[in-house]
Amino acid sequence: MPLSRFFDRRRRERVAHALYTEVLSQSRQPVFFAEWGVPDTVDGRFDMLVLHAYLLLRRLGLEKGAAADSARALSQSVFDLMFADMDQNLREMGVSDLAVGHKIRAMVEAFYGRVAAYDAGLNGDDATLAVALARNIYREAPPNPEAPLAMAAYLRRQTEALDRQPVAALLAGDVTMNGSGP
Repeated sequence: MPLSRFFDRRRRERVAHALYTEVLSQSRQPVFFAEWGVPDTVDGRFDMLVLHAYLLLRRLGLEKGAAADSARALSQSVFDLMFADMDQNLREMGVSDLAVGHKIRAMVEAFYGRVAAYDAGLNGDDATLAVALARNIYREAPPNPEAPLAMAAYLRRQTEALDRQPVAALLAGDVTMNGSGP
């Protein structure tokens, strides 16, 4: 492997870490759990992480032209880092080595299912998006009826804010997830 490819990969991994850190930080905002009724459980936290990762990966996937290949590679690096973090967290929680692979596979499938639901919701109206959010985020404990609608409005604000961010900034590891706030 040429030395330049090694350095490109290392740089992409550093950028992916910076982006993932912001995604993780935004997914842990207290408003989601305290005011909007997201269950403060392993599943609830996973769902909030998936939601915010989806927002970032969706934005990177929109890129066309010269930056598309870099955006796609960065998106994959963020995805890989997220699931490596999940793997490590499962092990720290005491999940056996034999069960970790099975659980990660289930999490990846859940991720892709949510991506499909959120894409359909964003392409539809707020009610459609709220139904997708209620089904995925609030499955353990039904929230008050306004919570999924508030989350849908938040998701649309975050989508618009991310879509306005220049790809050059994202490729440098600079993303603002809370620009429009919860």
